[in-house]
Amino acid sequence: MTYLRLLLASALIALCAGCASPAQISGMSVSADQAKTSTYDSQLRNNIRLSEVNGGDKTNPLWTSEIDSPDFGAALKQSLANANLLGDESASYALRANLLRVDQPIFGLDFEVTSEVEYTLIESATNKVVLREMIRTPFTAGFGDSIIGIKRLRLANEGSARVNIIAMLKRLSDLKIEAKQISLKN
Repeated sequence: MTYLRLLLASALIALCAGCASPAQISGMSVSADQAKTSTYDSQLRNNIRLSEVNGGDKTNPLWTSEIDSPDFGAALKQSLANANLLGDESASYALRANLLRVDQPIFGLDFEVTSEVEYTLIESATNKVVLREMIRTPFTAGFGDSIIGIKRLRLANEGSARVNIIAMLKRLSDLKIEAKQISLKN
């Protein structure tokens, strides 16, 4: 009888709290307005293809929200398109992203999630690494964002991924690419 009560109580808590959902592509994507605030070298415009995205974890609905690589890749691709950087398969530059880790709390009022992603931009014709950058960005979703903890964690995941992509776009805007020379703008 005690086990039955415990089971019913657990089921009631699960129904009230809801299930964890993965980070949404729309929440991780950088909007066109945000993406176009930077200027990019003419060699990069409409000339980057997303070659691969690795890492991340699938969300277990009974545990916590996570960021998986297909959704992060879709958000990254949408963000590149919004910045007018995304090209087709014949683009001169290939971008790889490796979602190394997502640090997140288990419980709390404010959830600070930190994502760490390694980006590698490669010149397709020569396989020369143009840029390799490890970007680590935190984002906090507070009680004011949602009173539901599971949703607050999802919002923090999405925000951390979004500010990470914004930081990567900023690094791309700092690149100055000239014939035979690649450097960062001062």
